[in-house]
Amino acid sequence: MTGALLVIGDVVTDLVALHDRPLAPHTDTAARIAVLPGGSAANSAAWAAHSGAEVRLLSRVGTDSADWHRAELLGAGVRPHLVVDPQLSTAVVICLVDAEAERTFVTDSGAAARLGPADWDPALLDGVARLHLSGYLYFADQGRKLAELAVAAADARGVPVSVDPASTGFIERLGVATFRAAIEGAGLLLPNLAEARLLAGTDDPAAAAELLSAAHGEAVVKLGPQGALAARAGKVVARIPAAPCVPVDSTGAGDAFTGAFLAARLRGVELAEATAAGCAAGARSVALTGGRPPAR
Repeated sequence: MTGALLVIGDVVTDLVALHDRPLAPHTDTAARIAVLPGGSAANSAAWAAHSGAEVRLLSRVGTDSADWHRAELLGAGVRPHLVVDPQLSTAVVICLVDAEAERTFVTDSGAAARLGPADWDPALLDGVARLHLSGYLYFADQGRKLAELAVAAADARGVPVSVDPASTGFIERLGVATFRAAIEGAGLLLPNLAEARLLAGTDDPAAAAELLSAAHGEAVVKLGPQGALAARAGKVVARIPAAPCVPVDSTGAGDAFTGAFLAARLRGVELAEATAAGCAAGARSVALTGGRPPAR
C-alpha cells in the first residue's frame, strides 16, 4: 500500500512535570517542568512522519500558539492543516510524571473540542491510503459528527480507517456503548490495555484483543512494558515483546507506537512486523521527555 496518512484529532500544549517524589498535598513538590508540543493525534502524526510516512494532520488550535504548533509539526515532517479558533486557546494538558515514568493527565481540551464538520475538506483525502482518528475526537458532539463525515468519505474512496481510543476516563464519561457505536466504522483499533479491557468487557488481554478484532477486523493492544498483542478476525496472531529501554516519561508512548505502526502498514508491512515497529518506537519514546520524536 502506498499513499499518505491523514490523522484527525488534537494538538495540545503539554506542560510536563517530572517529579521523583510523590506529590505533597498543600505544599510544594520539586519537579523539572517543560513546555512541549503534544496531543495524541499530533504525536502519532509526528512519529509516523519520523518513521518515513507522508502525513497530514487536521486539528484545531487557538491563536495563542498556532504559529508555534505549525512550525513544530512542519519541523517533524507533518503537513499541518490547522484551523485557528478565534475564541478558545489551544488545548493544554498538565502531564504529571512520577519516578517510575508513569503519567497522570489534567486536561483542558480548549480549541480541540470545537473541531467539527465545518473544518472538513474532502480534498484532505486526495492521495491518502489510511485515515486515522484520535479517540479524543469522539468526546465532543462536533468531533463525533466530524468523525462520521470523514469515515463516510474514506469508505467511499476505499480508504481504511483506524482509531486509537485515547482515554478510559473520557470513554467512561461518554459511555462505553456510545463510544463503541461511534467507532463502528473503524477496521483497526489501537487501544492500550486499560482501554481494551474497558471496551471489550474482559480483564484478559488476549480475550480483549480477540473480541475487538472480531468486531472491527483488526486490533492491536498496547501492553506497555509487556509489549503488544495483535489480533485479526477474532484470533491473536502475534505476541510481540517490548523493546528494552530506560524509562523517563511514558507520555505519548502509545502515540509513538501508533505512528510507527501505521507508517509500517503503509509500507505494506504485515501485522506482526508492524506491531514490532510500534513496540520499538514506544520504547524510544519512553526514553524521552514528552510525546514527540527527537528532532531531525
